Amino acid sequence: MAERRELYRSPNGDSWFLGREPQNGHAFVIHQPNAPSGGRLSPIELGEFLNAATKGPEHQALLRLIGTLVDVPPFADRT
Repeated sequence: MAERRELYRSPNGDSWFLGREPQNGHAFVIHQPNAPSGGRLSPIELGEFLNAATKGPEHQALLRLIGTLVDVPPFADRT
């Protein structure tokens, strides 16, 4: 079973998660449509997700999460 962290929940009930396989550390996005749409989980490769033509709030949520991994502010003086 993949570990996951919720990235974004849309007003219509769709959810996106950042998932990780505990055995190998492979990360991916999981989309879960709302119940009326079937609610079936769909794994999406990170590159495919980030390269999608449509950039919704779920993409911005992932980029914000990635940004939290950086300790140094952008363009900070590193000397």
